[in-house]
Amino acid sequence: MIFKSKVPDIQVPESDLTSVVLTRVDELGEKAALVDGISGRSISYLQLRELIAKMATGLHLRGFKKGDVFATFMPNVPEYAVVFLGVASAGGINTTVNSLYSTSDLVHQFKDSKAKFLLTIPDFLDRALPAAKECGIEEVFVLGESEGLTPFSDLLDNDGSAPNIEIDPKKDLVALPYSSGTTGLSKGVMLTHENLIANMVLSCQPNPVDETDSMIGVLPFFHIYGMVLILNLAIYRGATLVTMPRFELEHFLQMVQDYKITCLNLVPPIVLALAKHPLVENYDLSSVRIIGCGAAPLGVETEQACAARLDCKIHQGYGLTEVAGASHVNPADGISNKPGAVGPVLPNTASKIVDPETGEQLGANQRGEVLIAGPHVMPGYLNNEEATRNCIDDEGWFHTGDIGYADDDGCFYIVDRVKELIKYKGYQVAPAELEALLVSHSAIADAAVIPSPDEEAGEIPKAFVVLKEEISPEEIMKFIADQVAPHKKIRKLDIVDEIPKAASGKILRRVLVEQERANQKK
Repeated sequence: MIFKSKVPDIQVPESDLTSVVLTRVDELGEKAALVDGISGRSISYLQLRELIAKMATGLHLRGFKKGDVFATFMPNVPEYAVVFLGVASAGGINTTVNSLYSTSDLVHQFKDSKAKFLLTIPDFLDRALPAAKECGIEEVFVLGESEGLTPFSDLLDNDGSAPNIEIDPKKDLVALPYSSGTTGLSKGVMLTHENLIANMVLSCQPNPVDETDSMIGVLPFFHIYGMVLILNLAIYRGATLVTMPRFELEHFLQMVQDYKITCLNLVPPIVLALAKHPLVENYDLSSVRIIGCGAAPLGVETEQACAARLDCKIHQGYGLTEVAGASHVNPADGISNKPGAVGPVLPNTASKIVDPETGEQLGANQRGEVLIAGPHVMPGYLNNEEATRNCIDDEGWFHTGDIGYADDDGCFYIVDRVKELIKYKGYQVAPAELEALLVSHSAIADAAVIPSPDEEAGEIPKAFVVLKEEISPEEIMKFIADQVAPHKKIRKLDIVDEIPKAASGKILRRVLVEQERANQKK
């Protein structure tokens, strides 16, 4: 059974991303498009268009050509939009980089993407410069001041007369975010102009946002959720987007109150805080009319508690980097919103459930792997044809690796994962990467890493380790923490006699996951 939206197909603009996002600039004029939540500094819609043209021109003057890759390694600030859309306008490809990445993570992404230029901030230079040097990045720009590096402002010091670049929205790439795979190393997700435009436009149908709204950019713009469904969508719809460089609950609540934010796009740990944290009582959040939640499953109880406490509507959605954002979204009007569900399929999109073992197509209320087809599905992974073939079949269906079902109304629920990725606060963590690091220690004979349920984080990485010689769990966890980004840290560890494995030698993580769930219920 193939599930489709009950809403008629929507016309997706056949143009380049920057032109579509900036559609309403003349109408909106001096209205604030972006506001730095910390300083209050703002960029109007007219200023934004001018800065984007200067960014594209600055790139052109430095020999940046169509198809070249620009890496952005910085937190959420208004300039992120200038960079992203400026690179897109120049015919370039944005590879957005996780702010938490270690130098080795950066080296992998810079090398794999063949990044030509890099933009970062002074605080990130200790990680960025060694990686840039190792990867042969031609020029490093810095937002702020740092001796010996090109200031970002130099890129904008021109008349904004960049040549027009002909872009084929169906074929030309505009974004190259990296998504973790179970093999350990993250993979470059190739996304075209059409992929991003389609997801942005189609996602507005169940969740209308307009020029009367103010949104907060607290989720990172390097992540597909922040990139498409917050940064680009807010500008496309004419809202004012307030940026926040990192999440701190008190600062977040203060900004929602001060800027009278109407729409919150969040992940489960923040929704949990809004539902339960005593600090919330100290702030006036009455401006909030709607909360959208994605990136990881949100429990029914937390969803309803948050909606009741803030007296607002809350809805969940589901998507992946590989589908350029969302694929299923509960309608914001709440009329057909079912707590715990991720909603029906977006317009212009199809979804089906198949048996993960046999591939047999299943019907309503039968659990299986969720497959997606539509104009927002990626063409594939960069430099990795095998991984592409493993997840996009001959008919164009993307195999998500997630287990779910659709009810009789076509409303989807996500219940488990075929893939073994750990979702820590919405960030992906590949068990195989941590396992490889663990067994590199001379005292460790074997290891397995699984997701362990956690109320605040959703899941945390837990390791099971077989020892060759005496070493404490604390020493092992520090050994890993010293080598990885914070979200990849092992936060629980058990010393065991053996790791369960199949005859082929494959780690049976599912056995450990079931044991962990059973132990937590005791």
